[in-house]
Amino acid sequence: MGTAKVAITIDDETLQRLDRLVKEHVFPNRSKAIQEAVQDKIKRLEKTRLARECMKLNPSYEKALAEEGISEDVTEWPEY
Repeated sequence: MGTAKVAITIDDETLQRLDRLVKEHVFPNRSKAIQEAVQDKIKRLEKTRLARECMKLNPSYEKALAEEGISEDVTEWPEY
């Protein structure tokens, strides 16, 4: 996977906290820390979006849709 260099603007307090984490070897450098933070944020946003979409589902309708045609098929299934 390729990488791209970008420039960001960050407030002084956040930068000081970030530098402290780098100094404490929580992250190897600023770049890696910011990259991981962005990746984590994107993952959380994607999970939130999935949860919102799932809440739109109608359980009764989904069950009926899943069971559609099963009653005829069950009689044709072999016994084990």
